[in-house]
Amino acid sequence: MAFTRTYDGPEPVRINKWLGQSGVCSRREAEGLIAEGLVSIDGEVVTDAGRKIEPGQTLTLNDTAEAALAAGVTILIHKPIGYVSGQPEPDKIPAVRLLTEANRIGEGAVPAEDASLPPIGRLDEDSRGLLLMSSDGVVAKAVIGPQSNLDKEYLVRVAGDVTEKKLALLRRGLMLDGRVLKYAKVSRMEQNRLRFILTEGRNRQIRRMCEMVDLEVIDLLRIRVGPIRLDNLPEGKWRMISADEREALINGAAG
Repeated sequence: MAFTRTYDGPEPVRINKWLGQSGVCSRREAEGLIAEGLVSIDGEVVTDAGRKIEPGQTLTLNDTAEAALAAGVTILIHKPIGYVSGQPEPDKIPAVRLLTEANRIGEGAVPAEDASLPPIGRLDEDSRGLLLMSSDGVVAKAVIGPQSNLDKEYLVRVAGDVTEKKLALLRRGLMLDGRVLKYAKVSRMEQNRLRFILTEGRNRQIRRMCEMVDLEVIDLLRIRVGPIRLDNLPEGKWRMISADEREALINGAAG
């Protein structure tokens, strides 16, 4: 089945930029797919590498494009605060710089400096924890594709008065960007320490949800994406995911 996704951003954006930021492929790979006629918007094949996608339009990568993106590697990083997930601004530090021999845990070659390893689901600069980076298009679809059923788990420390009413609103009852949020599992571990389990990933979603109920996020740690757990991987370190973990991601997304 071909990869499809509807763009829900506020403004038109270049296709290659959006695919790169979304972690589907690099901008260069996106341009190559467009040149080969493998990308369409609302059923129309895209021929212009500079084409922008409009809010509400649906982009499709055909089966040939998916096959071209399928071969690759997937890396798990314990991202510290202060690193950005994807393409950085000039004064930002990309998480890919952590992929050194000294930071590696376990087996696996260090990726080449020019390797394309886009993030598979963003993790903000001021958040920490589990970040997946991959050149595997099948994994990207499993984690962030529109049909994915994978959930993500976060430990969140907040400032403010945590009441049962606020917890109920966080679980169900909030809207972001004009759309009702999917049901979230939110539980209190301690007075100001919460556990969030989400099945969607809007921009800065947890922080914005908390702001809406007068809570301030002090610390946000992602500990799980589907079956993949951060476990005891030290901060700043990375490892390859195993073949079994890859299979679990793909199977879990279809569950």
